[in-house]
Amino acid sequence: MAEQLVRYATDAGFATVTLDSPKNRNAISLQLLAELRAALAAAAADPDVRAVVLTHTGTTFSAGADLSEAGRTGTDPAELLARSARDMAALLREIVAHPKPIVAEVNGNVRAGGMGIVAACDIAVAGPTSTFGLTEARLGVAIAIISLTVLHRMDARAAGRYVLTSEIFGPAEAQATGLITMVAEHPESAVRALLAELGKQSPQGLAESKRVLARDLLDAFDRHADELCDTSARLFATDEAREGITAMFQRRPARWVLSG
Repeated sequence: MAEQLVRYATDAGFATVTLDSPKNRNAISLQLLAELRAALAAAAADPDVRAVVLTHTGTTFSAGADLSEAGRTGTDPAELLARSARDMAALLREIVAHPKPIVAEVNGNVRAGGMGIVAACDIAVAGPTSTFGLTEARLGVAIAIISLTVLHRMDARAAGRYVLTSEIFGPAEAQATGLITMVAEHPESAVRALLAELGKQSPQGLAESKRVLARDLLDAFDRHADELCDTSARLFATDEAREGITAMFQRRPARWVLSG
């Protein structure tokens, strides 16, 4: 039986969804995607849940796609890439369309697909040592699907810089660009304070307010998600992406890196 990768709990009117695969830095595998979507669906269906906290164990919120999955499962890489892209797009849309506010509690590193998840959340709180990175271009791919949420949140100039350079940046920059809501010395305490405020709101008021806030982003999903899924699957199947991913695993520069 596969080890559970996502934990779900409820307490005092709130649900906590925890990414719990620290040994691979909460990489986004098909299993993690399925468990995360199931947990969010459970929270949506529970009338006693007012809001959801999305958090993690370990030092990494999520390192992005599980790039080793095809080799472990024996699944045809092209088929797996296409399915992963569709499932990721569905997850992000479900977070945006979720009837309950979703608060990301981040106290670690966020990379690639993890950035898309944080950006999809309604509120995001990060600890002072958290780091962020849009590292796709370094691997020979592009932000594709997560562009829908990341570019919706981030200032356009900042997004241009960090998407094109793959630079790692800290929580102050993440807040300044709009990616996260706030930096807190103790993220858990800050999230508890936010939940106290959310607990004062009408369930209908929260759901309808979310609907208004999410309208433009959901329209973007409906217009562009299929195209971006195709783009993601196509890029990951290229020789250049294979070289970038191999170089990452071998901890060496990719062949296109300029020296000097």
